Amino acid sequence: MTPGDPIPPTVTFPLRCSNCGRPPPEGTLPHRCPVCHGLYDLEPALSFSPAGQGPRRGLERFRHMLHLPASAALVTLGEGGTPLVGVKIHGRDLFFKCEHLNPTGSFKDRGTAVLVSHLAAAGITTAVEDSSGNAGSSFAAYAARAGIAARVFVPDTASAAKRAQIAGYGAQVVRIIGPRTAAAEAVLRAAASGPVYASHAYLPLGKPGLATLAYEIVEQLGHPPGSIVVPVGQGTLALGCAAGFEAMRQAGAIERVPAIIGVQAEACAPIWAVYTGGRAGLAWVREAETRAEGIRIFQPLRGDEVLAAIERSGGFLQAVREDQILDGEHELARLGFYVEPTSAVVWPAVLDSIEKLIDPVVLVLTGSGYKRPVETAGA
Repeated sequence: MTPGDPIPPTVTFPLRCSNCGRPPPEGTLPHRCPVCHGLYDLEPALSFSPAGQGPRRGLERFRHMLHLPASAALVTLGEGGTPLVGVKIHGRDLFFKCEHLNPTGSFKDRGTAVLVSHLAAAGITTAVEDSSGNAGSSFAAYAARAGIAARVFVPDTASAAKRAQIAGYGAQVVRIIGPRTAAAEAVLRAAASGPVYASHAYLPLGKPGLATLAYEIVEQLGHPPGSIVVPVGQGTLALGCAAGFEAMRQAGAIERVPAIIGVQAEACAPIWAVYTGGRAGLAWVREAETRAEGIRIFQPLRGDEVLAAIERSGGFLQAVREDQILDGEHELARLGFYVEPTSAVVWPAVLDSIEKLIDPVVLVLTGSGYKRPVETAGA
């Protein structure tokens, strides 16, 4: 299949427009509804049943809940099954979910494995994506595994380590001068010429993979956490966790959904701004530079959905300063967790809000410290 060739009409995707209710037209996988331009939701919604037992590991244990066609192979690199490490701090029970130990060094692998599995099952052999680094690295790796030619658009400010990782998997790296939004605009222009835009933000195909993080946390703790703290950029991780916990609640596997605490960098915190000041808060949002490049998202596509999911869980949004992020990197490293700045935002957020959090508290460490710029590593 070459760029622009139609997808066989026998192939369907579990998507429906959130605005007009239409599924994608046969033989296509548009990144948004071509009729009303609405965003797609997963259809049907997630449902939970116990994970499979036996020799299978990681996402393979949850194969029956990933919304993949029965005949589709799961494109896997062994993602999932990450450790949950407990630490007692000031008499409080904190647990770190080590998503930075996934195959490409970030939580993105859970969603990418499912997304790329859909692409491969549809016979797609060329696709484009945009990313500040982690999503691009993950997509490049899984595309290589599936034999899909990948082109990844990245802002020129993305760390050299992440750009090298993307290229190392054989993907074409397209560096775009300007902020993160410039890369998003460039990939849309490229997708208009034919290749599938395999967007982790527009397409919710990876949500069932992200939901497995919630399933694993409950398995590892033996019960749901009281609070779960996650970095928020586009907010796909928060949405995946919320969907996973809610599916478990509806299935009777847990009695309550934990409070989700979303953390943004103060330099670029649009969802926190709306949470704090309503729509008027957007007037003072900037796309300023931040060490936490992975969550530097000026216009999150599903911002309203993310905010609603967090508030529905009983959680809240928090923003942290650049000096707090730097301190967070160092303090987490002293605890044995070497993570990138985007992951480190959860630590100062917990310290600032510890009295508001319900035990046990789970902090999701989203990306490896090996991905951060060399010049910012060290003391």
